This record gives sequence, C-alpha cells and structure tokens, in this order.
Amino acid sequence: MENGQEDHGMGSEDIRHNEERWREEVRELDELKARFMTTSSEEIDPLYTPDSLGDFEYLDELGFPGEYPYTRGVYKNMYRGRLWTMRMFAGFGTAEDTNERFLYLLEHGQTGLSTAFDLPTLYGYDSDAPDSAGEVGRCGVAVSSLEDMEILFNGIDLDQVSTSMTINGPAAILLAFYAAMAEKQDIPLEKLSGTTQNDILKEYIAQKEFIFPPEPSMRLITDTVEFCARRMPRWHPISISGYHIREAGSTAVQELAFTLADGFAYVEDALARGLDVDDFAPRLSFFFNAHNDFFEEIAKYRAARRIYARRMKEKYGAKNERSLLMRFHTQTAGCSLTAQQPENNIVRVTIQALAGVLGGTQSLHTNSMDETLALPSDTAAKIALRTQQVIAHESGVVNTIDPLAGSYFVESMTNRMEAEAEVYFDRIEKLGGVIPAIEKGFFQQEIARAAYRYQTEIDGDDRVIVGVNRYVEEDEKIEIPILEITREMHDRQIARLQALRERRDETAVSASLAEVRRVCTGTENVMPSLIEAATNHCTLGEIVDVMREVFGTYREPAMF
Repeated sequence: MENGQEDHGMGSEDIRHNEERWREEVRELDELKARFMTTSSEEIDPLYTPDSLGDFEYLDELGFPGEYPYTRGVYKNMYRGRLWTMRMFAGFGTAEDTNERFLYLLEHGQTGLSTAFDLPTLYGYDSDAPDSAGEVGRCGVAVSSLEDMEILFNGIDLDQVSTSMTINGPAAILLAFYAAMAEKQDIPLEKLSGTTQNDILKEYIAQKEFIFPPEPSMRLITDTVEFCARRMPRWHPISISGYHIREAGSTAVQELAFTLADGFAYVEDALARGLDVDDFAPRLSFFFNAHNDFFEEIAKYRAARRIYARRMKEKYGAKNERSLLMRFHTQTAGCSLTAQQPENNIVRVTIQALAGVLGGTQSLHTNSMDETLALPSDTAAKIALRTQQVIAHESGVVNTIDPLAGSYFVESMTNRMEAEAEVYFDRIEKLGGVIPAIEKGFFQQEIARAAYRYQTEIDGDDRVIVGVNRYVEEDEKIEIPILEITREMHDRQIARLQALRERRDETAVSASLAEVRRVCTGTENVMPSLIEAATNHCTLGEIVDVMREVFGTYREPAMF
C-alpha cells in the first residue's frame, strides 16, 4: 500500500462512503472527550485513509531510498550497510576528566566522539577570566588552549575517529585548536573527520550563546566553510541545528522550518562569497531533536530531507548528488526529561531514539536518565549507550529501510509538515530573510508562544507528563548516583593555564595576535591565522578579545 492507491477491490467512492459511516459510529462511541494531539499541539484524526494523501505520487513524493527526493533516506541500503554513528555527548571538568570519559565510552562500543564545552569556553572566555568564576567545567569541559585540546584527545587516533564539537560563537578558534593539534602530530588535515556545530543563527534565535554581531559571525562561518572545502574535505564545518530551537520550546514544524531557513541562509552567504555550491554543500550537516511524539518526529525527518533536496536542486542549482543529501545527527530531547522519577527517562529516551532511527538519522546521541539533576554519571551514560545498541542489534528495525513508508498517517503528516514549513519560509522571506527576522524578534516570539501553549496544556491537565502531573509519587526519594564537579577540578585547570602562560614564547604570541587582528580587519580567510595563533599557544580568551575589538559584541534588543 506504499503508493496510497490500493483499495482491496473497492473503489474510492466505496471507501469514502464506508469511512463516513465508520466515523459516525466512532463519534457515538467517543466518551472520553479527550484531546488527541501531538507534542506540538496538532490535532490528530482517529483514522487516516487514501483520501488523506490526496493525489499522492509515489516517485515524486516518496521514491526509493538513496534516490531523489530522499524522503526514504539518503543512502540506498541505509542501516543494512552501516549502522548510524553512536555518538554520546560528553564533557565535564578538566580535559583529563573528559578524556577518561571518552576512553570509557569508546571501550564500551561508542563509534564517534561528541564534545560538550563549559560556559566560559562557549562564550570565548579563558578559565581564569573573572567572568568564568563558578562555571569552569560545570556544564562541559574547559578548553582554553591547544594544550587543553591535546590532553582532551590524548590516546585517541584523530585519523581513526570522528569528532563532533558543540561550539558556536568561537567555533573557528576551537577548530583551529583541533587542526593545530593534528598538524603537531603530523596528521594531514585531509584525514580529519568530524563536525563543528558552528551555527550562530540558532544562537540568536534560541540558545543565546553569541559573542559577535550577526554580520562578522556569518563571515567567520563562511571562512570555515571555505577553509574546510579546500583543506579539510572530510570535516563538516557546520551542523545547522534545530535541536536548541526545539529545546527552547518550539513545535516540530517550527524546528523544521527555522533550521532549514538558517541552513539556506548559510548556503546563500557562501554563494555570495563566490563559492560553488557543489564545492561546499556536500559537507553541510544538520542536527535535530527527537521529542516524545513518535510519528511526528519521524515525519519531521522525512519532510526535512525532501524539502532540502528540492531547494538545493531547484533554487541553488546543485548538480552533485551529494549536495542534495540532508545528513543529520539526532539527539533525544533533553527538555522532555524529568527530575521526578528519573528512571522513567530511560523509557522516554528509548522511544525518542527509535524515532530517530526510523526517521533515518546518520548519527545519534541518547540522553542519560540523570541529566536533569547533573552531568551524566558513568552508569547513566552506559545505559544510554546500551539503549542504542539494543535498538541496533535486537529490535529488528534496521532490517528493512523506511518501514513506515506508505502509512497513510505517516505520509499525511510528512506532507503536512512540508506544507507548513513552506508557509514559514514565505513569512521569513517577507521579513527580509533570517537576520532581519531575528532582529525583529520573529523567531523568538513564535517559539515563546509555542512554549507557553505547551506549558499551559500541562498545567491544565490537557497534556499528561508521567510523574509530574499524573502518577505522582509523594515523598519521592531519588537514589541514583550523581556526578559532582569538585573545586579540585577547577583549581587544576587554572594552574595549568597559568603555567602555560609562564613558559610560552610571548613574542610569538604577540605576533600571532597581531596577525589575527590584521586578518579580521580585512577580508582574508581567518583560519590560517587562527591555526598559527593556536600553535603558538595563544589562548581562546586572548584570540576572542582581539576579535571583540575588531567586530564588536552583540546585544539582543528587548522584545518582550
């Protein structure tokens, strides 16, 4: 029934007549009077039939896996050829602490590394800066220098592992640290594989970890895109991220539309630089949330692939097939986890991860059950990894490709999400594009309204959250191990940074920072000067301070 046309011997009029009869009988039986809706508050019909799909064209709208428009997946054999990358997010304390976690996860079957940085690093401050006080190593690993980066990846073969770094405002600098580390180990940059998130637009929209104004920030991103296209062909210079948009409270359609709008803005900026779309588009990647509504999430991923392929081909003129492929990483929804009854989070994460797999993700992170209470403990992280392994090896869902294709419900929801995303694209275009829409507060207000509606539904018991507003346990005692960040970790990081400053060549440092200032003032690609600065042990904060002097800083206008 994959083309939505089979009727088992009945004509469409017969189906329609019997459907009307059935729906009338269901209305008479409906005693619950409950709202049946998705996580995004979209009403769901009790039944979906061929009529739900309208004039459904199999080849144009669905096709085959690995073939345009890629609704069914970007590779012909999907997980029958290779499983998704199991990439657990890790980062806390000092580089030594996180290195231990990396080695632990690799030992237990993880197939890629994903690095979380602490707030000072995310905002471009060194660990010993006054603004870093109290936050060093708290929500990720502290990385202030090339030395920190070297310790972080000690004992790990850089040319054998794929590394993801969740960093945005100072992403070019962290990429420079990574590249300088590889060059110091005589590893060609061409052999490095991984991803820098490097998505500043969603920072202005949702996460708010920006440093510089939009225009110079876009310049830095396009510099990394250009540099990687020429020097690091296996590296994804940007991961356009809907994850944080969803975590801020957006609906699934808003996550889909806003993420793709950001992605197309990056494509247009690179084209304006004079780059050929087929020189950089194959290395663009995306990052989506996997929330609780199983079918809505699967439809979101399928719609995203189709929209992206059509836009890249028809609007931007991509000729290389790889430029049409939306490859994406998925992380289960942190905002869906509860501090109450934290063991329930294992179940939530399993459902979300399964949606990511059935939606065709290329890489997956499963959150740990304790993440609303603290950074993950070893035990919780291992359970989260084992969740992926059970799905991969025991559930049977990898045996066939896109098994939900042809479901009237899934195809109807995929079509609806695509249509609603196109409405958002039109609204954004009428506002002048992504950056003008950010400055007008469009995205922020849309997300705020969605988040308010969701919370109102919980408060009014229209939406059940197990353990929070239903099935609550009085006097609950949480008895799971919690990871603690000690003062000793903080002191160790500060001591190492200060020792680095005492023994480095200050003449080389000053010359490198002067070169960064010169390049930022002009129009040259900034990456070579950043790699030189990293090699000469300039710190993250020192480099960012130079950039602040040249580019200025961004202050978000008041909107509410």
